[in-house]
Amino acid sequence: MTTALIVFAKAPVAGLAKTRLIPALGPEGAANLAERLLEHTLQQARALPVEHLELCVSPNDQHPAFGRACDVSGDRLHLTLQGEGDLGQRMYRALSRVLSVHRRALLIGTDAPALDARILAQAEQALDLAPAVFVPALDGGYALVGLTRPVPELFLDMTWSTPQVMQDTRARARKIGLPWTELPAVPDIDEPADLAHLPEGWLTCNA
Repeated sequence: MTTALIVFAKAPVAGLAKTRLIPALGPEGAANLAERLLEHTLQQARALPVEHLELCVSPNDQHPAFGRACDVSGDRLHLTLQGEGDLGQRMYRALSRVLSVHRRALLIGTDAPALDARILAQAEQALDLAPAVFVPALDGGYALVGLTRPVPELFLDMTWSTPQVMQDTRARARKIGLPWTELPAVPDIDEPADLAHLPEGWLTCNA
């Protein structure tokens, strides 16, 4: 079974990236951390030997961080645009696109540095046992979703960025009779209190 891994990322622009961290880090500090998270996520993603590795970005692909990511990854990394719509529409569109070619698809963001290559490999393997896999986030959302087929019910007309996202996703999966696997939850880095979950030394390097 071939696997596609999609990394969803927002351009690390000062004042627009990781805005909830600006009170703690300032606009430039928050943007620098966003870029560090992007680099770390792609490093972990490259360690997974998937057939298709994709960086799917917004609002455009012109930020220098995206060019650097492609330089480091070489021809292996495909740079695409998320396009219009809310988060659910964009995720569903990206997953559906790669699932038209590959048997398994994993989609992750860049906000969970604990989501390492080992967990990514576990999620890929979980799709041999169930058609869906999630890594919940401690804030009530999820840091990873994996599917073996498009499931619009999990994404469309969903209220995002709330503590109920994973709970609502479970309810939707039960309603349509979709089996799934959940791996242990990981922290997202969204709020100043979440900075305690960063790897040691990251804030020093970010200063």
